[in-house]
Amino acid sequence: MSVSSSRNGFIILAMALGLLMSSLDNTITSAAITHIIQEIGGFESMSWVFTAYVLAATSTMLIFGKMSDLFGRKLFYLIGITVFLIGSALCGVAQNIEQLITFRAIQGIGGGALFPITFTILFTLSSDPKYTARISGVFAGIFGLSSVAGPQIGTLLSELLGWRWCFYVNIPIGLLSLVTLLVSLKESRSQAKPKIDYLGTISLIISSIAIMLALEWGGKVYDWSSWQIIGLFVVSIVVGVSFIFIERQAQEPILPLILFKNRMVVATCIACLSQGAIMFGAITYLPIFAVAVLGHANANSVLTPMMLSLMAGAVVFAMLQTKFSFRALMTFSMLACLGISIFLTNLTPAISTVHLTLLMILLGFAGIGPLMSVAQNAIAYSVDKKYIGISSSIVGFSRNMGGVLGASVMAAVVNQNYKTIITAGEPLQGISSDKIESLLNPEIVMQATTQIDPAIHLFLRDSLGASINHGYFVGIAFAVIGFLSVLNAGPGQAKNPKKDEDS
Repeated sequence: MSVSSSRNGFIILAMALGLLMSSLDNTITSAAITHIIQEIGGFESMSWVFTAYVLAATSTMLIFGKMSDLFGRKLFYLIGITVFLIGSALCGVAQNIEQLITFRAIQGIGGGALFPITFTILFTLSSDPKYTARISGVFAGIFGLSSVAGPQIGTLLSELLGWRWCFYVNIPIGLLSLVTLLVSLKESRSQAKPKIDYLGTISLIISSIAIMLALEWGGKVYDWSSWQIIGLFVVSIVVGVSFIFIERQAQEPILPLILFKNRMVVATCIACLSQGAIMFGAITYLPIFAVAVLGHANANSVLTPMMLSLMAGAVVFAMLQTKFSFRALMTFSMLACLGISIFLTNLTPAISTVHLTLLMILLGFAGIGPLMSVAQNAIAYSVDKKYIGISSSIVGFSRNMGGVLGASVMAAVVNQNYKTIITAGEPLQGISSDKIESLLNPEIVMQATTQIDPAIHLFLRDSLGASINHGYFVGIAFAVIGFLSVLNAGPGQAKNPKKDEDS
């Protein structure tokens, strides 16, 4: 084995460890959350343990991608993983929920660097499209692996060593990744001193956080018509428009608008946003459907097949990138998402476990999995090499924003439908409005049937199932948007990265 091949092997190992660590983090934490609340309290703020991480990671992702283009991938990867490890160590010593939320945000800032820069470094290792397609497919599959293994690892660590080890476990993995990359990756330094787009950076963070908070809080913490939600939307729009004007004038824009003259970039961003909306909608509501409507003991029957097949889909479709155009593969993925979303609108309590499992396998393998690897390569091979860092960030940013948007819109549709059906329900005639209001919580349906009248429980179950069915019309809408966008993309196929981003 040559020195170069050996060095590349160590770099890939370092990247795999870092990506596995960051992608496992949320699923491990979700499994440990009950132990966390039992020890330090803060049940009412529990969701912020996850929200703080997502807000921080998404709002900084584009910034780290651009900084890696300007000042070097290695430097900003090492910065990102160091910040992530500091956040992990601090999470492990948190004494109350407020501290944990703050430290999770620090973790998220580091996590915002790891995803885009990992793929950027991988693209610099070889110009062979077969090699990069194979490696990116394996790395995309890590996300599926983390979704399956994370909850089990989190539960095991929490019960054997305590919940704090769900964060401490990141430290040896992260340090091994950091040291391996530090030794193995040799990167030349540019003599130029580019100007940092401070105004663009600040406006991007403000606009991103405002829109995500509005979507996260709308219909849950505040009414959609409240001044808080409207105010957040206004801030996001005003600052977002200002951001565009700033970027048009900036000498070295944090998000080069010239990228969006490329049809493949635009189509891939919209497809990833649509994919994120469909994926997060499925992850949010399929477990509820399985437990509350179908009566399964837990959500493993739907999530595990979907995540395992997602991992397989990412790897298989990565291999197909040298045989078929990016547009063809993404079109297939969006059509699969469309077909499966239509099926999901027609789920009934009578569906068999085998039928549901096959549907989840199809969703993971053909719908969600392909874009986990194809999207990264589609953009990387469509832009100038100097933009690979920021272009990789755009993929993750679009997927995360789509996830927040899709879950929020679907929640609004499901909750409104459920309220309408319940309020007008004949089996609830004669029950006080206060009692009906309490029945609107889906957790009531997930409790033992002995706690409420069987007839009412059956009505609530069917009503919740019908409401979730209606929610998947949101998935249909996003799948159609994604499908139309990729039809307009250039044909593009894996080859050496272009020199001209406008070609």
